[in-house]
Amino acid sequence: MLERFKVPISDQIKVSSESLKKTVSEIFEKMGVPYEDSILGADVLVTTDLRGVETHGVSNMMRKYTEMYNEKKLNPNPNWKIIREAPATANIDADKGLAVILGPKAMNIAIEKAKKVGVGIVTMHNSGHSGAIGYHAMLAAKKDMIGMCMTAGGRAVLPTFGSEPLLGTNPIAFAAPAKTEPFLLFDAATSSIAGNKIELASRVNAKLLPGWISNIEGTPLTTEEYVPEKGNYFLLPVGGTRELGSHKGFGFSMIAETMTALLSGVMSSMLDPESKAGNHCFIAYDISSFTDLENFKNNMDEMLKTLKTSKPAPGHENVYYPGLIEHQETAKRLSEGIPLHKDVVEWFQNITTELNISNLKTI
Repeated sequence: MLERFKVPISDQIKVSSESLKKTVSEIFEKMGVPYEDSILGADVLVTTDLRGVETHGVSNMMRKYTEMYNEKKLNPNPNWKIIREAPATANIDADKGLAVILGPKAMNIAIEKAKKVGVGIVTMHNSGHSGAIGYHAMLAAKKDMIGMCMTAGGRAVLPTFGSEPLLGTNPIAFAAPAKTEPFLLFDAATSSIAGNKIELASRVNAKLLPGWISNIEGTPLTTEEYVPEKGNYFLLPVGGTRELGSHKGFGFSMIAETMTALLSGVMSSMLDPESKAGNHCFIAYDISSFTDLENFKNNMDEMLKTLKTSKPAPGHENVYYPGLIEHQETAKRLSEGIPLHKDVVEWFQNITTELNISNLKTI
């Protein structure tokens, strides 16, 4: 994550990952989520914070999920079910369950199918937010498979040359194992800036870079700007402008729309502006069905080592492949604690008092 989004040291309060998991799981339980699901949801969120991906950890998301449970927009105990299935595929109706919790279950179904027939593809619709989808993709990588995950929903991002937001931030994640190197893990929005980073920028009073957002007419802003008032800007696809490749971000976003909503048999948010549900796709590839597993992992090692030992550009110390910085950050935060913004800690203190549960322990 860029330095501009990180919590200033003066505003940091550090907490242990175990304390954070305990508090988050208890909040989920108070919302009516079953115990085992509460533990799983807390693990997804806190693992994301440990990796330094604060946009999709507890800082932004726990508050939103709590509000949505209280407003009955999320079902804490969904009767999710597979509505269509084949040996390699399944389509799940999530019954408005939170995909942070149902996503790992869907990926595990894809993994089991991949064990039998080489590949498993599971779509999910009628669900809530999926959190950091890299978590779900990594479940397959930990089973010596390649994992992919996509999600789509909402209307916040402009298509190239457009002035009407028709797309979500529509992230795509990809994870693959190596022999000794940390996993390759790519997880990114198809918009120039993830929507949740806007909230982080507001919290730490950081400026947005050129090409990240447009004005309400759809014209890309080409200077650094503080976050405008809500409703006075739109997000842009990766690339920002056509000249810098926004058609590529737009195209990847359309892939996510197609693989999640349309493949699930439902209309995307582009076609159904009133829809608040998220749509997702989980894919597992059994590496041993394609090639020798050990050979694949050895080759991954060589590729990843080549990248991280390659010559860096002036002003940079290292080249990092996707997932390496997050791996290093996890080790650091497990040892030193997770730095939360003081405003986030204050929210936790208020909600734990309100719900009469264990307060978050700071370090």
